[in-house]
Formats: sequence, C-alpha cells, structure tokens
Amino acid sequence: MNKIKIGASLAAGAVLAAGLTACGGNSESGTSGSAAKADAANTAVVNPSDKKGGNLSFAMSSDWDSPDPGDTYYAFSWNFARYYSRALMTFNDAPGTDGLEVVPDLAESAGTPSDGGKTWTYKIRKGVKYDDGTEVTSKDVKYAVERSNFTSELQLGPKYFQQYLVDNPGGYKGPYKDKSKDGLKSIETPDDHTIVFHLNTPFSEFDYLAAMPQTAPVPRAKDTGVNYKKQMVSSGPYKVDSYVPGKEMKLSRNPNWAAGTDPLRKALPDTISVALNQNQDDIDNRLLSGAVHMDLAGAGLATAAQPKVLGNSAQKQHTDVATGSTLTYMAINTRTAPFDNAACRKAVQFAVDKVSVQTGLGGPVAGGAVASTILPPSVTGHEKFDLYPSAGNAGDQAKAKEQLAACGQPNGFSTTLTARADRPKEMAAAQAIQQGLAKVGIKVEIKSYPSGDYFTKYAGSPAFMKSNKVGLAMMKWGADWPSGFGFLQQVVDGRAIKPAGNTNLSETDIKAVNAMFDAATKETDTDERNAIYTQVDKAVMESADIVPLTYANQLLYRPANVTNVFVAAGWSGMYSYLNMGVK
Repeated sequence: MNKIKIGASLAAGAVLAAGLTACGGNSESGTSGSAAKADAANTAVVNPSDKKGGNLSFAMSSDWDSPDPGDTYYAFSWNFARYYSRALMTFNDAPGTDGLEVVPDLAESAGTPSDGGKTWTYKIRKGVKYDDGTEVTSKDVKYAVERSNFTSELQLGPKYFQQYLVDNPGGYKGPYKDKSKDGLKSIETPDDHTIVFHLNTPFSEFDYLAAMPQTAPVPRAKDTGVNYKKQMVSSGPYKVDSYVPGKEMKLSRNPNWAAGTDPLRKALPDTISVALNQNQDDIDNRLLSGAVHMDLAGAGLATAAQPKVLGNSAQKQHTDVATGSTLTYMAINTRTAPFDNAACRKAVQFAVDKVSVQTGLGGPVAGGAVASTILPPSVTGHEKFDLYPSAGNAGDQAKAKEQLAACGQPNGFSTTLTARADRPKEMAAAQAIQQGLAKVGIKVEIKSYPSGDYFTKYAGSPAFMKSNKVGLAMMKWGADWPSGFGFLQQVVDGRAIKPAGNTNLSETDIKAVNAMFDAATKETDTDERNAIYTQVDKAVMESADIVPLTYANQLLYRPANVTNVFVAAGWSGMYSYLNMGVK
C-alpha cells in the first residue's frame, strides 16, 4: 500500500522495534499511560479506555490523494477511511502479529470459496445503515467495486478486481459508461445481503482483496464520480461533515450507526478533525505538547524532532520504533534514457551511498536497516541476498564506473529525481542520493512535489515521467496484505501500470515476472508460492529497476492524552486509528 503505500498502502508484516525482540500482541493486553514505556505500543494497547466524548484531532503536512475509499492508495487513508466506510473485511484491530489477520467487517464472516477457489461468496450484515438512514445492500458493494476498478475517472487505487474478475463479453467499461446498468456479470447479488465474485483464476488470498476499501458500499444514486470525495455517504460510525481540499476535514457521529451491527468499532470521540497542509516540524512540536493528537500520515517524527524525544527520557517513553514491513526505495524508470539500458541502472545501484541515505532518514533506529532486497525480512518470500554489494554500504564507485562505461556513458550523465516536498526525511534521502551519484559523474536535479499529487500528477503519471524525462523517483511502500504477492504485485507487475495513480514507478514490465504472479495465484502450496515471490524479487533486482534503501522504521509519538494506542502491523506500521479516544 502505497506509499505510506505509498503507493497504497496496506501493508503488513510483523512489527519490529530496533533493539527489541519482536513478539506477538494480545488484543486484550493494555498498558496505562503512566506505566507505558518506549515501544510499549508495539505489543500492547497503551491507555486502554472506553470513555466517549471530545474531539480527536489529526494534522498532516499534505492532503489526501483522495479520501474517497474507492479512489485512494495511501495506507493512512485506508486506515482513516474506516471511520466512515466499512469494507467486507478488514485487518484485526489488535497489536502485534494478531493485527495481520483479516476479519469480517461489513461481511458476517470470511468469504466462502468454491469452484476450486475461483468463486467467493460473502453474506452482508443486516441492519447496517448509511447516515441518511437507508440500508446497505449487496448491490452497493458490487457498484463500489465496479466504479473503483473499471472506470477511467477513478485511477488512484489498485485494480486487483479488474485483473482477476471474469470480464463481460466485449469488455466492461465501468458503471459511468455502462448504459445497461446491469454491471459486471462476474459479480452476482442474488439477494440484498449476498454477493458472489467469480474469478478468472483460483485466488487463495481473496479475503485480502475483500479487505480493500474499494468494497466499502456506495449507493449508485449518491455517486458523483471524482466529486464523490466531497459528499461521501457514510456506512461507518462517523459521517464526513465537510472536506475542504488542502485545508481540513471534519467528521461527526453517524446518527444511524448501530453498535450491534459493528463489533469492531467503539466510536469514542464525538467529533474528529483533520488539519491539512501543515508544516511538518510544527505538527511534531504540537504532538509533543499534546496540542494535536495524531500525525495522520503516520510516517513518524521528522529529523528535527527526533533528538527532542530520543534524548529526553520523559518524552522517549511516548515513542514507538515501528515498521509495518515497509521499504524505502528509489525507482529507476526503465523507459527513460539512459535507464533503458540495464548497465546504466546498475551504475546507479553501485553508486548510491546507502549509509548516507539512512542517516538522512534518521539513522538506523528511526530510519531502518540498510536494504538490499525488495521484500523486507518480515514479508513471506524474503530471502537475503545482495547483487550490488559495497564496503560498508557506502557505494562502490569503481563498479559504478565500470557499468557507466558498459552503457556508453563513461563520463556520466544528467537525470531528474522526484521526491515529496512535504516529507523532510525523504528530501534528505534524495539529497544524499544526489551527492553519492555526483561522485561518479551522474548529475541529479531534485524536483519535489506535494504528497497529495505525487502519484496523481507527477511520479505516478507515466506521461509526466516521459515528457519531463524523469529517471529516478523516491518511494516508500508497504504491503497491501502480508504476503509476497501483496507487497510486490502493484510495484513490479507490468499489468499494474496505470495512466495516473501508478505505483509501478520503475514501469517494470518483465514478461517472466508477470507470469510468476499468475503462477503464484494458482499455487496452493504455501512454500512453493513463497518461492515464487523470492524469484520475483531476484529477477527485478537483476534487472536493477529498484534501488532498495532501507527496511523502513517509523519513530512514532503518542501523546499521553490519546487512548487505545497501538502499532498496527496491517497498516504499514502506523498506529491504528479505528478505536482511538481522547482523555
């Protein structure tokens, strides 16, 4: 999921803390604020409470790509959207590895597979109502999947359903162009509380697709296309009162939400507010003072604030060093010259000083361990290897120059690197890359853009990358679900490339790799399936399309006035927002 999915994003993996032994959490464990220590929220609920009332305040240095659950791919967005939308399934709201399990949300139970795993049936809970008082039906879920996966207007989320559902004869163009209004033949709604998905291949991990926010119901009559984000209908405990892009969002209670239909949510605050496009250092300072409750992006404290907490025992006890099996990396666009030559890509692989990059990200604790593979250690299919080693991970200039000569650029060349302007750590990492590549004659111009538009208009737009001759792009990615498929497919499968909202920033399109993903969906043996993910990782690294930088950590901060705080493994290692409250 990016983009912390990035790129979508939803992401999963065991929760690890630097210097600590990773261990599973218990959904009923809890630690009071006065007793909580550093890293306590990695394995337990800190400040457990059922107290209702107050306003839960968030702030963020950018804006959403879109808050529409069917048109978004940031992990924080999927996490937050659970306030006002209910997917068929969702990640278990529990600390530690318990949080990697998917559990029923709008659905009564997990999907029932048949036809060898090519058909999946879900029963929807009865009595779930939108904020306008009308009842949620299976047809609304079908419509939500159609609009989010088959329209040209909504491009920001992943298109898993489009790839794996049986298509209509002649092709299906989505509900905005389907004059028959019958929709996809491969999604059936035999009654108001049953939905059946017919796939073109067996897919043993389909419950994870059902956990995508794209399965959150949308009534056809209330859909306004790309403008739906401004007038969304709520199926969760809160309704969106207002969303002013670039400024704020405000939520209040959904008067028609019934706790009896929703065993997952406590719905503690009376209201929820989000301040957008705030300065990151200001957000961090307000977090430390308790003036704001959460940084919505969930990417951790910026470099300027890190010494304030790590060097202060009173503040450090409110921190958690967490990872949701995420990778910070740089994509090399294989369609931008001279990177259409693999040797030029390998020159960059050898030239990057990963230790300097790690320092820019906050060092080994806050930035994470230096990476050499695409799959992080806690994602199934990971195997340790390093095709581009260097002494001390500081880069090998001699090997880089050999590759430059091999690609016909012995004196180096010039290129452009994109990064997100409102993410100070990412900008610092980009500058470290710029300095390292300069040592072998590769001149890098850094161009920065806002996070909210990064995948919509810039790095995630192949047309922009081509017209602006962008060769390199900063990226941070967490798995959509805890498997090699959930981590890799949207960033290295050529069929995942989209005209906007693209997360395959390297535009990798290797036929053998695409075929491996197809083989993995049909493979029923877990070990064999994981071995395929290892092969994908090695094949893409041999092609040198991605430069792994660090297996990312986030230095998170939890103010003492926030309740029910824990690190969510299923949400890219950020805190779970679902049941937070305020003192």
